Amino acid sequence: MSQPIRFDNGATYERYMGVWSQSVGEVFLDWLAPPLGADWLDVGCGNGAFTEILATRHAPAAVTGVDPSAEQLAFARERPALRTARFHQGDAMALPLTDNSVDQAVMPLVIFFVPEPSRGVAEMARVVRPGGIVSAYGWDLMNGGFPYFAVQLAMRELGLDVPMPPSPDAASVDSLEMLWNGAGLAAVETRTIEVTRTFPDFDDYWTTVLGGPSVSASLAALTPAQAGALQSSVREKLQVAANGPITISARANAVKGRVVTMQG
Repeated sequence: MSQPIRFDNGATYERYMGVWSQSVGEVFLDWLAPPLGADWLDVGCGNGAFTEILATRHAPAAVTGVDPSAEQLAFARERPALRTARFHQGDAMALPLTDNSVDQAVMPLVIFFVPEPSRGVAEMARVVRPGGIVSAYGWDLMNGGFPYFAVQLAMRELGLDVPMPPSPDAASVDSLEMLWNGAGLAAVETRTIEVTRTFPDFDDYWTTVLGGPSVSASLAALTPAQAGALQSSVREKLQVAANGPITISARANAVKGRVVTMQG
């Protein structure tokens, strides 16, 4: 049985996933087009990668972040743009906020980590005021949208374990629509976001992969021969030529919906 995926190193996460989160987050916020001066809740804020661009771009009146990792929250608190934000160690399925207390709740790259996604969405709807927006975006894990899908595919072909989050299909478009409609949210909309990231060379890409919480333990246990075979397979899948730059594509699905009735 796979071990749970834990994110406890803010600096490693920044390189592995924070850059990707901000890339998708920029497009997501353009689509969301939120008002300035809102009270925001970032559910599963992690090391503050998305929270930072939110605070920088939309002049929020207040920002609250909730995440289960104390280490990630410590990293988030050190971001200059988040010095006035409030952070709580907590669970997406039991948010430490009162009913109708924020204008916007967002869940970036987290919905598939929630064991019961419907509870997580219901919690966001509970804490958002009537007229406010509940939104999220997540990798299209089941359709090859994950940024490091080539690594996962190569590992599986070699018979290696690839831990998956508890709700891997939660960020599919159909699931997001079902979850948001099931929570009683109105004017539900979805969209797909495609982004790319360029690594200077394969060595930089591979070093980044080695910091991935979902695969780091498995990769560290490989023999030199296994590691070489895996790297060769990944190079082939990415169609890496010489030692030049590598551009990787990824795909996420996004959703938003409005709270229309008093929760609770």
